[in-house]
Amino acid sequence: MSSSLPVDPVFQLILETPGRTPSSALPSRLKRLFKELADVDPVRPVEEIEDQIWALWSSHEDRLAEETLAAAIEAIASGELQKARPLLDHLVIKHPDWAEAWNKRATLAYIEKRDADSLFDIAQTLRLEPRHFGAISGFGNVCLRHGHLNEARAAFQIALSINPHLEELRDMLENLSPHNLMLH
Repeated sequence: MSSSLPVDPVFQLILETPGRTPSSALPSRLKRLFKELADVDPVRPVEEIEDQIWALWSSHEDRLAEETLAAAIEAIASGELQKARPLLDHLVIKHPDWAEAWNKRATLAYIEKRDADSLFDIAQTLRLEPRHFGAISGFGNVCLRHGHLNEARAAFQIALSINPHLEELRDMLENLSPHNLMLH
């Protein structure tokens, strides 16, 4: 358990999520998609709405940047982490206003158990896209790994307030409830 992990600044960003506006670089149609996603029983399949949000987050006007992100995602998926890292480092340097490049680099850092680096990149992601339920739940997972249960619980609740269809998070929250923790 690491008490030196810089959880507080990122946690503060997450707590301020409802009052923060996304970066102007993000497509305006995300707003409509998030409204639709927040619906308990949306008209369209939830997966379709989530896929559209992720597609917009992953899109960039620079075609090469998009291809680089796709290559990094593929490298992570196939376990070639050392191949993904320089690609993501390059993207966040060349496109510092691209939330998804920061988010994917945060994911890689989490997988590599470089949690302070992951938190830094999660903070960058959330400064650009405060509705990033993936980054918020990633923060919750980092907190879980270090025994920061209250912060993890709060992060999962906030992620669920943005996307109420994350069943896996709902289950994790249930397991983190004080009542269940006493039973284990």
